[in-house]
Amino acid sequence: MKIKQSLARFALVGVVSGLLACSAEEPAPHVSIVQPLDGATVGRAVKVVMAVDGMKLHEAGEIIPGTGHFDLIVDGSYAPMGEMIVDDREHHHFEKGETEGTIHLLPGDHVLTLQFANGHDKSYGHALGHSITVHVK
Repeated sequence: MKIKQSLARFALVGVVSGLLACSAEEPAPHVSIVQPLDGATVGRAVKVVMAVDGMKLHEAGEIIPGTGHFDLIVDGSYAPMGEMIVDDREHHHFEKGETEGTIHLLPGDHVLTLQFANGHDKSYGHALGHSITVHVK
């Protein structure tokens, strides 16, 4: 009898655990600037290290669902979802799937906004963006 009760409890624990695992949602994809840290004082040549979770890096050129590349916007805001990220001095494109790069900034405070974009440079929007502020000496 005790064996049957133990087996029944074990089975119930397995069923409940399975249901909880099925109901748990996957975390939303997100990007982050790993380096420099928010509020850091940096030199004019700034090494930026970027990361993405929940999506895969892929070089620009073709659209593959669930993939993209980084764009770094200096002193600008997020691009709305589906909007093309422009190519100018304030927008740094990492179209080969790079996770780090060096940008050059003038002295002063700057906002760096990391944006994830698809293979045709169209933004995934604010949800896949991250901003920090740095002080360039």
